[in-house]
Amino acid sequence: MRGVFRFAHLIHKMTTIIASTNRQGSNTLKLANYYQRQLAERGYSSEILSLIELPNDFISSDLYGKRSDAFQIIQDKIIATDKFLFVVPEYNGSFPGILKTFIDACKFPDSFYGKKAALLGLSSGKYGNVRGIEHFTGISHYINLHVMPMRLHIPAIDKELDESGNLFKEDTVRFSDQQIEQFIAY
Repeated sequence: MRGVFRFAHLIHKMTTIIASTNRQGSNTLKLANYYQRQLAERGYSSEILSLIELPNDFISSDLYGKRSDAFQIIQDKIIATDKFLFVVPEYNGSFPGILKTFIDACKFPDSFYGKKAALLGLSSGKYGNVRGIEHFTGISHYINLHVMPMRLHIPAIDKELDESGNLFKEDTVRFSDQQIEQFIAY
């Protein structure tokens, strides 16, 4: 029986990549798509949830225990997810407020408690959202979301993606590949 439990623990259920901004045409979503393609090349399936998909009125319709039909679809996806990859852009020295509001709207503790996550920061500046990833790590710990130790920060994102939305700089590709491999094994 013990061996069966250990095997069941290794079964991959659902991975969701969260593009953590509601900004149209963002590099965040491009990077989320890149990671999804890289995971698929390794035979690992994932879905993307872009915060663009949030209902327009979710701040008034889905916080504090209320639930619209539109947000319930997203909530069900979050509940079904066992591993998350958060792609988090820098907004004013931290992460987007829409990401915190999204976390607040999700059912607690069922949505994230005891699940796993990898964090990927990006910015147009030179630090790759180091501070925002630190802030989000603290929130993740509070909601008992287990954060993978390797957190990647990609600065100057507009110079890192080619016209097809692929990372192409040798060091960035090497570190992102390392994070992807660790994420699959996590």
